[in-house]
Amino acid sequence: MESKQWNRTSVELSANNIGGINQTTVTFSPGVTVLTGRNATNRTSFLQAIMAALGSDRASLKGDADEGSVELNIGNETYTRTLTRQNGTVVKSGNPYLDDPELADLFAFLLESNEARRAVARGDDLRDLIMRPVDIDAIQADIERLTAEKHRIDDELEELESLKQKLPSLEEKRTRLEGEIEEKRAALKTKEAELEDADSDVSETRAEKNELNEKLEELRETRSHLEDIRFKIDTEEESIEALQDELDELESEQAALPDVSTDSTTDFDQQLQSLRERKRQLDSTVSELQTIIQFNEEMLEGTSPDIRTALQSTAETDSDESLTNQLVADTETVVCWTCGTEVEKQKIESTLDQLRSLRQEKLDERSELNAEMRELEAEKSELEDKRQKRQRVERRIQQLETELDDRNTRRTDLRYERAEITDDIDTLEEEVEELEQEDYSEVLDLHREANQLEFELERLETDLDDVEAEISDIEDKLVEQEQLEEQRADVQDELTDLRTRIDQIETNAVEQFNEHMTSVLELLDYANLDRIWIERSEQEVREGRRKVTKSVFNLHVIRTTDSESTYEDTIDHLSESEREVTGLVFALAGYLVHDVYDRVPFILLDSLEAIDSDRIAALVDYFSEYAGYLVAALLPEDAAALDDEYERVGEI
Repeated sequence: MESKQWNRTSVELSANNIGGINQTTVTFSPGVTVLTGRNATNRTSFLQAIMAALGSDRASLKGDADEGSVELNIGNETYTRTLTRQNGTVVKSGNPYLDDPELADLFAFLLESNEARRAVARGDDLRDLIMRPVDIDAIQADIERLTAEKHRIDDELEELESLKQKLPSLEEKRTRLEGEIEEKRAALKTKEAELEDADSDVSETRAEKNELNEKLEELRETRSHLEDIRFKIDTEEESIEALQDELDELESEQAALPDVSTDSTTDFDQQLQSLRERKRQLDSTVSELQTIIQFNEEMLEGTSPDIRTALQSTAETDSDESLTNQLVADTETVVCWTCGTEVEKQKIESTLDQLRSLRQEKLDERSELNAEMRELEAEKSELEDKRQKRQRVERRIQQLETELDDRNTRRTDLRYERAEITDDIDTLEEEVEELEQEDYSEVLDLHREANQLEFELERLETDLDDVEAEISDIEDKLVEQEQLEEQRADVQDELTDLRTRIDQIETNAVEQFNEHMTSVLELLDYANLDRIWIERSEQEVREGRRKVTKSVFNLHVIRTTDSESTYEDTIDHLSESEREVTGLVFALAGYLVHDVYDRVPFILLDSLEAIDSDRIAALVDYFSEYAGYLVAALLPEDAAALDDEYERVGEI
């Protein structure tokens, strides 16, 4: 993989009161820049100044200063950072290069205290570290959102498919209705011809005929009205039956749902609030420990000249040096920066190890708290979903009960109206009978038959209009089906990508580490060290109050004996040089997996003394392929092994 070399301009860095630096301005070019010098020559402080300008909080203010600043110029862009001492703490402000420095702190700023390097050395959980920048909660929220969207589209497609299956029967009904209408029209035409012939044979007065026709027309209209009422009653009864079925289903569903009160979710809120408060306390403790550890590591690396002179002056005034101290004069000591006395460096390093262990314990506790909070939030969300579902069911039941009452009332009114119209028809039929005469009873029968045919024809034409309207509506909706299917495919692709993203990141991290570790070991040629590789496997672990299956990274070390046979060793048996190289390669894997090179084109290297000069030179060459700017702090003898073309900074 090639780095994104999008920034190829020179860099100018100005720093004031950062670490051990009083004031400095350094310009360096793209590619490799070597900070060469002995310990306590502000090389680490300069790297911290770069980190501060890029956005990291892991930079310290000079011990005797109340304010420090950094300015980084890249091309036409300027980035600034100010460190101010306030109430015993250092407050950082300004306009840094990065808004969120987490990825760079983990995988680009590879100083001695870098977590990726130390995780390998301590045998920590490598999988958790490589996955720390991944917002798993956000991924899960996106999965839930897209799942809901997919369900909505599925429901629409299912409805469209149901409508599509309904089309053949509707088209068949339309064909049948068109045929029946043609038959009725033909029958009516025939009946009207018979009626015309019969009318010509009947001798009656115009007034009598008109009165009879009026009664027959009124009778036809009343019968048509009666048919309308019967149709409305049938429709209401069908609707009542469908509503009652839905009501029965919802009442069964309601009985199966738990009655969740708001007090239940309040309990979850209280528990979550308590856990969040504990997490804030842990965050504060971890931050304090990190500051203490970082400060002490920097002081061990090389106290600033002013502080060292002041402390040594204090130590020299103490003339009561014990015999024991004189006997162990050969032991490596440093001037304690808290009390000013000479103490063994090993004791301070031992205390630092204890602080690092405590910090790791707090980090582990924070991870467990995060897992417990995620579990509680999931339970709360599930409970809230059930409560909302029950509320929706109860609201729908109320709507159905109200609608059922309304429809039952309308059906009763329609039945009453039907009885009245039936009485009216009986009365009209009696009146028509009185007007009938033996001479033209046949004409009256023909009128009744013609009226009935007209009514049936009108009903068939209404039914045909309804069927054609329904077919047209379905065809309009089916036009959306193809678009919905495309949307569903897109949502499914996104879901698949989200559900496999974590797995892809883990797999990519393992592949990147194994690939680069193989290349680096071949390049550095360690004796009897054949291979260092990570195996990804599944393991059951406890998260909060439950056990879950989780990926773990197992680091394997393969060595060769003098007799050319191979065996598996452990990370504990690696030399300090081998361990440091492994940590650096692991950091490089994170740098590539998380595309850190797209966000910040810097890799910073420090504290490489455990690795011999030639191997340092090979590592710098190898890492330089992946960053626009690689800045390495090296001792003069280690810097001498590097390519002469690399830019060197000797004074800071």
